[in-house]
Amino acid sequence: MRNNVYNMPNTIKNIIFDYGNVIFDIDFQKAQDSFINLGVSNIHDIYGHKNQNSLFDDFDKGIISAEEFRNEIRRLTGHEELLDQQIDDAWNSLLLGIPAGNHELLLQIKDQYNTFLLSNNNEIHYSWIMDYLKRDFNLEDNSSFFIKDYYSHLMGMRKPDKEIFEAVLDNHQLNPAETLFIDDSPQHLKTAQELGFKTYLMTKPDTLQHYFATNGLLSTKTNI
Repeated sequence: MRNNVYNMPNTIKNIIFDYGNVIFDIDFQKAQDSFINLGVSNIHDIYGHKNQNSLFDDFDKGIISAEEFRNEIRRLTGHEELLDQQIDDAWNSLLLGIPAGNHELLLQIKDQYNTFLLSNNNEIHYSWIMDYLKRDFNLEDNSSFFIKDYYSHLMGMRKPDKEIFEAVLDNHQLNPAETLFIDDSPQHLKTAQELGFKTYLMTKPDTLQHYFATNGLLSTKTNI
């Protein structure tokens, strides 16, 4: 997908960030490998970055509880013997952590732009992330880095549906033409572009720190 990010330093007032593989490193393959190690041979048919069973969408939207998610994992995989903790550990294994310097960068960006987090998330991952932030950074949550941090399972909607983007725009009276959306999923950027956002597709080996160090979006005195 082509990034529509021309002349951004003169036009951008707001930046909306995805979380996974933009701010926080994740590895979808690790979750698949963890389920395979539990004897789940059909995990690739159920879960992946680009295609997945509707169970995961429902979990992202908060339509089903963690208990219902685990029970459906058992049913779909044919492994009724899996314990709650085994499922949670396998599901959470894709969560790697925050690269050094990203939190500091987010605070620099917040000094110059209206910043927001818009994350497809779920009850199990959210709990792990909040524990991680407390344990490793003495943070209660991500709220200090943004005007508002949004999580799909707490909103009842998820990317790439238009309604979740429109909710953020409406809640803060944002002009999409003045808003940059950074995400690692082309299907999410497609919806944002249709709504008039500027967008950037974050793909490895690119990093958030490299992107902001080279694109001119930060003023010289705070550039890294």
